Amino acid sequence: MSERGDGGGKGLREVPPDYLGHRDRLRERFAKSGAGALEDYELLELLLFTIIPRRDTKPIARAMLKRFGSFSEAIGAPPHLLEEIGGLGPTTITSLKVVLAAAQRIGKDAVHNRPILGSWVEVIDYCKAAMSYETVEQFRILFLDKKNRLIADEVQQTGTVDHTPVYPREVIRRTLELSATALILVHNHPSGDPAPSPTDIQMTRQIADIAKPLGITVHDHIIIGKSTHSLLRGMKLF
Repeated sequence: MSERGDGGGKGLREVPPDYLGHRDRLRERFAKSGAGALEDYELLELLLFTIIPRRDTKPIARAMLKRFGSFSEAIGAPPHLLEEIGGLGPTTITSLKVVLAAAQRIGKDAVHNRPILGSWVEVIDYCKAAMSYETVEQFRILFLDKKNRLIADEVQQTGTVDHTPVYPREVIRRTLELSATALILVHNHPSGDPAPSPTDIQMTRQIADIAKPLGITVHDHIIIGKSTHSLLRGMKLF
């Protein structure tokens, strides 16, 4: 912390760091106008200085945005990559992951006990929050009842950076165990490109073909990329 003389020979007194006034102004803007009034780096800085109160967090926030591209991608980045940013230690990284987990929990709560098809935006947002930052492929299923309310959300398989083995008959077996009558299939592409592969399309068609005679509806297959998504039903691929 910087210090200076008081001009009267009475010793030294501490001078508040310049960033403290900046923090106060940032807090005031947030309180008055909300997060929409802040740039990504400002919102990230605001979050960081609640975690690291005795440090200027603007350089850290800017370094994170430069490295990862956006607020969401910075929060969702794997811990081993966050460790490469100067000023981010284990405690801070854990705190960031708590924020991410809280956002995911809020998203999950938004789609529970509500007809899924009537809250499609919330479903997409929840899937993005849960999966878009994973470094390997995950295949998950949203199991729905006859009123299209969520019964269960389960990760069925975890694979590599570009492949997840999916077994259609196992999907149907689990659907029957839960007495579900409809499904939404979801998986992520860690590459960031949500374009469906021929394997994705074939697997979706196989599940839908097995499900239909049993009275089970496959509403859609959502593929999650880094910032965008694809809907196979909307693309008329099954």
